[in-house]
Amino acid sequence: MVSISRERLTHLFKQFNGKRIAVVGDLMLDRYVWGTVARISPEAPVPVVEIEEESVRLGGAANVANNIASLGGKPLMIGVVGDDDGGKLFRQRVEAQQFSAEGMVVDGSRKTTIKTRVIAHNQHVVRIDQEMKQEIGVEVQAKILEVLASHMNTVDGIILEDYNKGVLTRELIKNIVGLAARQNKIIAIDPKFNNFFEYNNVSVFKPNRMETEEALGVRLKSVEDVRNAGRELLKRLHAESVLMTLGEEGMMLFERNGEISHMPTKARHVADVSGAGDTVIATLTVALSAGATTKEAAALANFAGGIVCGEVGIVPIDKQVLFDAFLADGK
Repeated sequence: MVSISRERLTHLFKQFNGKRIAVVGDLMLDRYVWGTVARISPEAPVPVVEIEEESVRLGGAANVANNIASLGGKPLMIGVVGDDDGGKLFRQRVEAQQFSAEGMVVDGSRKTTIKTRVIAHNQHVVRIDQEMKQEIGVEVQAKILEVLASHMNTVDGIILEDYNKGVLTRELIKNIVGLAARQNKIIAIDPKFNNFFEYNNVSVFKPNRMETEEALGVRLKSVEDVRNAGRELLKRLHAESVLMTLGEEGMMLFERNGEISHMPTKARHVADVSGAGDTVIATLTVALSAGATTKEAAALANFAGGIVCGEVGIVPIDKQVLFDAFLADGK
């Protein structure tokens, strides 16, 4: 475990407040249908869910923004929504949570991404996705870059949240990373397969095990396999650090100076892993912006991810719960 004293932790958490983090990526809505199952359908061997409650939450890159806000930071969401009912609902949720809508680009040629999860007795029954995965056009890319560029003097860090829904194109990634480098801004990456090796020269690159296996074309069966893969990613991406999440095995941090740190999982009870990656990248970036070392930021992110895995549905990390849990574990 990375050791952080109460005094150091208190200082870092105070520094979280007001940190402005831009989140560029795939904006989504997460719709939940909660109910119970008492019988099997006579029409097909499937459960009949009797609906008791419905709710809508911000998802994808917007869930990263949600986590930033819950940690005391100020998120700037930048992405695309459609000119449809989903886009209107997304805007309503953004306004309800008092987030800035300045970075929301409306694209009439696209659907707003909506993931609908049907949950019965705290168990996922099915997920229904409404989305378009085509890459956004050059005009929409230019609008996104323009919004980010206009705020570069005030942001403390940037997160690129890639869900392979077409917002983070190869050219846009290159332009954003270049912009961050010129202004010496922290930039953290939550990648997906399509543009995996386009994220060069970033502060932190955070893939999970499956994404790494797909990108490198190898199976990571042992600790040594993971170590070799992490070193390979550092080398190929010229990143300052790579934080690989490993599910029930925790995380492994690879730093440019050659140090490798394994952090066992802090999830005591796993109810739902949905959104855990969003929480990890948000906590990591806010902590780095607050002056934490990469090891300190990774350790806090590891705890945060473990905590939200204990909740059903996508929920942001609670700042006080994270503080108390980290201190309690170190006693």
